[in-house]
Amino acid sequence: MATYRGGCHCGAVRFELALDGDPRDVLDCNCSICTKKGFLHLIVPRERFTLLQGEDALSNYQFGTGVAQHLFCRHCGIHSFYVPRSDPDKIDVNVRCLDGVDLATLDIRPFDGQNWEDAIEGQVPWRQ
Repeated sequence: MATYRGGCHCGAVRFELALDGDPRDVLDCNCSICTKKGFLHLIVPRERFTLLQGEDALSNYQFGTGVAQHLFCRHCGIHSFYVPRSDPDKIDVNVRCLDGVDLATLDIRPFDGQNWEDAIEGQVPWRQ
């Protein structure tokens, strides 16, 4: 089990993530909010995620169905993780916010969030 740390830009929000090796199954969603945020998704079980600091610095943006909790640092505005609509029992970590991860070494796959209902019915890596 490998441990990764990450957080927001200003450092108010910090978290830890336990993975079986390097980050895998990283997705780049083309939906309206993910495209604007530049979010690279890694959805993990809650027990593999630990918020180390900054719960009081988090704000929540919700839209549409209101299921997803788009958490962001109220100081610097960075979205380092959130609760996804697809699996609200998990945490979706922004791989761009992990310390020391070289994105060029990752296999980043597209996810068709513009057609979310159809795409989520297909094979998604975090449910395998």
